[in-house]
Amino acid sequence: MTSPPQLSPHPDRLLPSEPGVRAIARRLYAAVQDLPIVSPHGHVPAQWLADDTPFLDPTSLLLSPDHYMTRLLHASGVALPDLGVGTGRLDEAASRRAWRILGERWALFRGTPSRLWMETTLADVFGVTQRLSAQTADDIYDHVARCLTTSAFRPRALFDRFGIELLATTDDPCDDLAHHEALAGDPGFGGRVVPTFRPDRYLEPGREDFPELMKALATASGVDTGHYAGYVAALENRRRYFVEHGAVSSDHSHADVVTLTLDRAEASRIYAAALSGLADPAEATALRRHMLVEMARMAVDDGLVMTLHPGVRRNHHTPTFRAVGADTGHDIPVATEFTRGLQPLLERFGTAAGFHLALFTVDETVFSREIAPLAGFYPSVYAGAPWWFLDAPEAIRRFRGAVSETAGFYRTTGFIDDTRAFCSIPARHDMSRRLDSGFLARLVAEHRLDEDEAVETAVDLVTTIPRKAFKL
Repeated sequence: MTSPPQLSPHPDRLLPSEPGVRAIARRLYAAVQDLPIVSPHGHVPAQWLADDTPFLDPTSLLLSPDHYMTRLLHASGVALPDLGVGTGRLDEAASRRAWRILGERWALFRGTPSRLWMETTLADVFGVTQRLSAQTADDIYDHVARCLTTSAFRPRALFDRFGIELLATTDDPCDDLAHHEALAGDPGFGGRVVPTFRPDRYLEPGREDFPELMKALATASGVDTGHYAGYVAALENRRRYFVEHGAVSSDHSHADVVTLTLDRAEASRIYAAALSGLADPAEATALRRHMLVEMARMAVDDGLVMTLHPGVRRNHHTPTFRAVGADTGHDIPVATEFTRGLQPLLERFGTAAGFHLALFTVDETVFSREIAPLAGFYPSVYAGAPWWFLDAPEAIRRFRGAVSETAGFYRTTGFIDDTRAFCSIPARHDMSRRLDSGFLARLVAEHRLDEDEAVETAVDLVTTIPRKAFKL
């Protein structure tokens, strides 16, 4: 019987292939390889760290929460519930079957960042030495499962091992943040885990459940949301609550980033109509665009960094949404526009002292045309790193080429992993460090940057730049 191929990630992966440039890149990467991880936006639940409960099995940890992987398996004919998506916990037999499906279809992931992250995670975190395949799936499953029974693989131990300096979660405005409070008050936990204020649902007056959401907001804030002034005050109240619990940013994702300012009477009229279910789509959209400007006003007051990532058609396949819910891999990018849409917001707050606005996109056509020029003029604007469909090697290289010529390195946010897959965090940040080392090495090789400056920049991209952009 033929031995299965071995898994041994190459030490020079993602570095330039030209020998001279690669030698420079190796030196740059060596300067950042072991620096702490700053993760100012992600989706790992704070409860995992607060409770420090052992992870259940390889599938629920590494596969089910990673919609990069599940969506491509779905495209090949696998039902999402068979991968643990939307089903709750799988029993041991079902979990193993899901892992076998991944092994049988591992060739689907050739050339994808998902394969890079998974193989790096298996090798570096779990010590797996065999390449995943139908032949090896059970052995790898058993190996990872054994690891997960040990104290070294509990959430807090991995947090420390990964060298995470800061981890931001994403949280509903009505969340009591009890798990964050528990972590902050636990002398046995030395890490920093902060919430992120994510108000999207509460800024969409066209939602059918908008009246119910306003009731929940009133309960959480103790402010009457039966009128527009109370609605605004309740949001301000919850933002303050998040700041008191360590939040550094608010996160916003809508169909667009068109902004406008309504007069108070019109905003109040539309809000009242929305509470009664009578606001028409145009009115609801106008109030949402107005509230985005209100979020910027609040950010100037309370200091939260405002991050925007528009241009995604959510829940593109209605039957899948009904079957397994949201955030299950069928959100699809659409074209976006920033320059005209954000002008009303930036007219008012673009030069406001202390205001930080990080612009992310899944439409890379706007990197050089809109985001870099905005970040290259407005003191408030930072060019967000490629994420979601763009947090891949070639897209990251294109981002650096597109943005750096206009905005340089220091008007960007640093890398954002934006992941629900906890164990992939170090692999994703390592990918970014390697790619940035390669980009900077080429500048050195072309005599456009001295190597000492390249080292300083590589370090800043991992440390100083994200800390500044997110006010850390």
